[in-house]
Amino acid sequence: MQHHEIARAEFVGTGEGKRAYLAVPAGGGPFPGVLLFQEAFGVNDYIQSEVRRLAEHGYEAIAPDLFDGDTYSYAQLDKVYPRLTGLSTEGMLEDVRAATAFLDADPSVRHERYGAVGFCMGGRLAVLTALTLGERIAAAASFYGGGIAPKVPRLWQPLVERLPELQSELLLIYGADDEGIAPDEHGRVAETLSREKKRYTISVYPGAPHGFASRDRDSYRPQQAEAAWLETLALFERTLR
Repeated sequence: MQHHEIARAEFVGTGEGKRAYLAVPAGGGPFPGVLLFQEAFGVNDYIQSEVRRLAEHGYEAIAPDLFDGDTYSYAQLDKVYPRLTGLSTEGMLEDVRAATAFLDADPSVRHERYGAVGFCMGGRLAVLTALTLGERIAAAASFYGGGIAPKVPRLWQPLVERLPELQSELLLIYGADDEGIAPDEHGRVAETLSREKKRYTISVYPGAPHGFASRDRDSYRPQQAEAAWLETLALFERTLR
């Protein structure tokens, strides 16, 4: 996969008090566009680096800032939880739509179909975005997206009942050692997607806990993270180019 220089990487306004982190490859576009969704800690250095990673591979990538500029350290779970409970599904989708509209208006982007990728809560949001935007999303990659088919719903409505609506290809990446997403959840997702005849891949990484792609966290597992990114980039290569 060829390496691109990055022309710019910065926060941009995407509408009424909303912002997103954008990275644009150097050279003439139009580039395929990808939406990238944060973990529960905000659009921090790590999330920004993943947006830039996509630009280095030739994608114009944008990460809507669901926390409006706030970030939290990985130790501040007590502060994160109230922040998450304050996020509504509709509110998150407004940020998604604002970022999508930003790509739609940008002449350096190919506008037919976009990719989506996210981590943890953002992994769930990538799937929700595919369900909500329909054929506008060619493919979505979900890194350890919790809450898709949990036994006990936590923060938001499970998505499993809506999976029959899916029009995108899905890549669902899980760590085998993720204590928050048990094997029976993988099973419920797979059973539903297979029954509904959807195009999907479930990829489970042994030796990988929740958050294994986050390079600033104790959970980081470099080998599994890079392998999962190779799968993700291959998905976008196939569906967006």
